[in-house]
Amino acid sequence: MDSRTEVREFLTSRRARISPQQAGLPSYGARRVPGLRRAEVAQLAGISVEYYSRLERGDLSGVSDRVLDALARALRLDDAERTHLEDLARAAGPVRRRRRRPTPQQVRPTVQRLLDAITEAPAFVMNGRGDMLATNALGRALYAPMIDAARGGIPNHSRFTFLDPRSHRFWGDWERAANDIVALLHAQAGRDPYDKDLADLIGELSTRSDDFRARWARHDVRQHHIGARPFRHPVVGDLHLTCGSLELTADDLTLVAYGTEPGSDSEERLRLLAGWAGTLGTTPRHDGRGRPRRVPPASRAGPLDAR
Repeated sequence: MDSRTEVREFLTSRRARISPQQAGLPSYGARRVPGLRRAEVAQLAGISVEYYSRLERGDLSGVSDRVLDALARALRLDDAERTHLEDLARAAGPVRRRRRRPTPQQVRPTVQRLLDAITEAPAFVMNGRGDMLATNALGRALYAPMIDAARGGIPNHSRFTFLDPRSHRFWGDWERAANDIVALLHAQAGRDPYDKDLADLIGELSTRSDDFRARWARHDVRQHHIGARPFRHPVVGDLHLTCGSLELTADDLTLVAYGTEPGSDSEERLRLLAGWAGTLGTTPRHDGRGRPRRVPPASRAGPLDAR
């Protein structure tokens, strides 16, 4: 991943989405490209056109926090975008060749015990590349299609979403899931531009998926946050879950857990999923066509129809 190219395309894409009217600037005549001109961004940020042009060519070396603040205001960056810009500036600094420690490929036993102690909510631990490194029992049941798609390897959110047709049924809102996953990968690329595994993953997805390539070109970034997540599970049907995340800073990993609204249909369906999870053991079972096998859960009701 070329940091200078990332800087150039990120700044260009951010100014292209802001009109002069939105920025409170006069607009004269037709424009060849949408958004603000370089001179207008420089004016809003209080820096020279020559200096901003240097920054947009990808050279963030030596840029001060004051200038980053001014750019963030001029380009109306949100918190995730501002953090991404700071990460890009850090990568351009004098210690840019210092590699981060390798991302762990498995979790510590204490983290796994924490996951296993969460018994009423699906939970898993992932790294910045979207690899699902560990789950609790309910998490294995919820993500059974993605785990199955990995064929014994490490399940990865982006590979499943862009390379496996089953993802279009699994994600209740595939477009949103796809956008979120790419935005998270972009943020990770800014934090760790020299991660070879991440670069290989992005190269693989760019080569094999037009959907991924189009989204990657937008340069959107996002951080983990709390929000609603719709699923269409092959055993219990539609689930509307709320998502929360916790950064495991000592391991550079993220713990993600899902809950439901009390008294909702999804709460009942999650109970059914928990019953089905009890039949799975360590590894989800599947029918002859690679789909999770419908096992009646230990509940007063049978499995719900998967629409």
